[in-house]
Amino acid sequence: MILNLEWLRSFKAIYETGTLTGAAQALYISQPGVSLHLSSLEAYTGYKLFDRSARRMVPTERGKVLYNFILEPINKLETAEQLFHKSSKADRATISIGMCFETFQFTLEQHISSLPFNVIIKFGEYPQMLNDLDKGLLDLIITPQKGPQKNLEFRAFSKERIVLVSGSKTNTAVLEQLLKNNKTEEAQDWLKQQIWYSTAADMEHLKKFWQLNFTHHPDFKPNYIVPNISSIVRCLSDGSGFSIIPDFLCREEIMSGKVKLVWEGNNIIENTLYFGTRKKTIYAAEIKQIERTFEEQGVLAQ
Repeated sequence: MILNLEWLRSFKAIYETGTLTGAAQALYISQPGVSLHLSSLEAYTGYKLFDRSARRMVPTERGKVLYNFILEPINKLETAEQLFHKSSKADRATISIGMCFETFQFTLEQHISSLPFNVIIKFGEYPQMLNDLDKGLLDLIITPQKGPQKNLEFRAFSKERIVLVSGSKTNTAVLEQLLKNNKTEEAQDWLKQQIWYSTAADMEHLKKFWQLNFTHHPDFKPNYIVPNISSIVRCLSDGSGFSIIPDFLCREEIMSGKVKLVWEGNNIIENTLYFGTRKKTIYAAEIKQIERTFEEQGVLAQ
């Protein structure tokens, strides 16, 4: 295990404020995040550093020794940070944002070079993004899932609809007639014989759409597993095959006729998309600019 500087920052803040809440407010991260840092530091040192009481965190003798030992070095490091920022040509904040790869590629990628601050993009699963946001590792997430963390707040800004699409060269006449006549079992059997595209990371769209509209778990494997949904759209464009994906990721191709919107399903699946942030952040202005970038494009709007 390697000693993490952030553990020492959190320890110092707890020592000086006397509470986990006060430390969290001073560092602009969540209380669980501060608690995790302290637990990690205590595991690293092998000593209990505070006695927990109802109102205050009282440092142990080992805690007092550690505080006196790190106080001057930590202060020097913080001074060095300030001097570094003062000597740089532009005082640029750094914002960490979590979202799925396709959302980044479709919305933010073309604008990122014009932003007046640094940006770190992290891709991953939504539950992990929620935890990272709560711990202060991310500053903003774009998510269809809300978490229970009290330190976080969510603002709905758009919706995505999960739909069945095909390449423009796919003959869908048989399927359209079956669906028109409400022959869903026959439609399901026909679809299972077709060419399908999916991604390795996420087959949840296919599973959920299939279960809601055919009342079965999909008992077939896609023919082609590609890196991401954008790859699916490129493969389908002016080609053949089927996939189940969010509509906003192929809206331009549908409008141009390269991809066909085949079926929205009898049970329409819509996900609300949220901006997720911590309730207290020093990057409110930067986060607001990112949010405006999404809203002004209107690319996710129905």
